[in-house]
Amino acid sequence: MTSHQAPIAAPVTAPIAARTPARTRIGAAVGLLLLSPICAEYLIGYDQIISNPLDMLTGLLVLGPLYGTVAVLIREVARRTGRGWPTMVLLSAAFGLIQAGVIDQSLFNPDFVDEASWDDDRLPTFVAGLGVSVKHVVGFVGGHVIWSFCAPIGVVESCVPRIADRPWLGRVGVTVMIVLYGLGALVIFKEHSKQFLATPVQFGTVGLSALGLAVAAFAIPRRFPRLGRGGEGRDEGSRGSGGRVPPSWAVGCGAVVLMGAHQLSSPGWGGVALNVAALVLAGGALLWWSRCPDWGPVHVLAVCGAALVVNAALSFVVEPLGDTSPVLKYGANAVLMVVVLLLLGRARQRLRRHITVRPLEGTRTV
Repeated sequence: MTSHQAPIAAPVTAPIAARTPARTRIGAAVGLLLLSPICAEYLIGYDQIISNPLDMLTGLLVLGPLYGTVAVLIREVARRTGRGWPTMVLLSAAFGLIQAGVIDQSLFNPDFVDEASWDDDRLPTFVAGLGVSVKHVVGFVGGHVIWSFCAPIGVVESCVPRIADRPWLGRVGVTVMIVLYGLGALVIFKEHSKQFLATPVQFGTVGLSALGLAVAAFAIPRRFPRLGRGGEGRDEGSRGSGGRVPPSWAVGCGAVVLMGAHQLSSPGWGGVALNVAALVLAGGALLWWSRCPDWGPVHVLAVCGAALVVNAALSFVVEPLGDTSPVLKYGANAVLMVVVLLLLGRARQRLRRHITVRPLEGTRTV
């Protein structure tokens, strides 16, 4: 055949990750290591540190090991075992429980924050027998699942679509992450345990619950739908085996509404019911649409990007704890919003380029 004739697809014999420079894989891991704590602690701007840029930078030395290493490890475990988002969500919930129930003990400490707003938020759904506020359980664990771990993972993977479903680190890298996490967790635990220590029963309940979530994460069949793998992420609505897939912009808008409801739910049992309903509706919709062949990486980016945009936008109306400089606070909010939009724009550009080039990979002319 001559060169002007149609190419015939040939199988790609080498894995994509094998052709990717180590600096790309390590760079992606470092990016996730940094984005995770930024999304978890800085983006919504609830702490007075938001008005001190230098403290925000130095804070990453502790928050990176505490949050970022977990995000990296969750992703590595899931990708190495051939699993996807359901596993990562359950592992995120397990680590979220450990974070809030063991490491900083915010689930149990009645004086965790020395502000009247803490009790206003905690007491309406406080269950004395358990020593916890149901609103805090839903809010803290849900917040860790979405903003500390899953949204950063989705955004960073979108920035490196060619290796999104491959491991990024070797044994040395994984070991470093584990050691850093242990050190970061120990520092935070010792700091928060100076004034308060949860009971053995509370620690045991959290530990058993987290273990149950971890076991469930690996009990899921490997063939379970993996969000963002296998689809080319078309923008137009399409129909697959699971029903109709909305365009990615509509998925993103829906995610903004539901995650906004999660964040803005009022104290009290009615607010908790709204919160849980929003999370269940979002999770159910994602599981349903992910079964469609045309659900793809651009839809995953739309959902994860929506999470970042929601908190970046809410930061302008959130009043930080303690004394803050309004100029520095709003300046930091604006800078973080711009960074989020630029990052999402870059991720979308990389996905579009990957979707365009991917059909041509591994082809030859004969």
